[in-house]
Amino acid sequence: MAQAQSGDKVQVHYTGKLSDGTVFDSSRDREPLEFSIGEGQIIPGFEQAVIGMEPGESKTAEIPSDQAYGPHREEMVLEVDREQIPDDIDVQPGQQLQVQHPSGQMIPVVVTNVAESKVTLDANHPLAGQDLTFDIELVNVAA
Repeated sequence: MAQAQSGDKVQVHYTGKLSDGTVFDSSRDREPLEFSIGEGQIIPGFEQAVIGMEPGESKTAEIPSDQAYGPHREEMVLEVDREQIPDDIDVQPGQQLQVQHPSGQMIPVVVTNVAESKVTLDANHPLAGQDLTFDIELVNVAA
């Protein structure tokens, strides 16, 4: 059987867990995840874990935050005046919004705090700063 290597298109089933065992995502109830190794489509640690696997093989990979979504960066947390949020949005902690970067790109943010005059927004990936564990099953390799 062929081992997965850089350049291969692979299909995997996975279950992703936080360090406390909480499942944050799984492909088990849907089609397998398909990606090409070496194209940067997924987090680096996951990609590295798949390299060398054979179809039908399963493994558990522990991926440190720097090989997942990176560290939580304080410079990506910003406080804005409440007036900058449109009146029709009842802003609440945990709510996901999109803000427009000066370049025109839309950036997803999570509301982390709402005060009378200020709203705190976090543009970090929700899993930034977290070590992750993935149960991975390689379903198929297509060179």
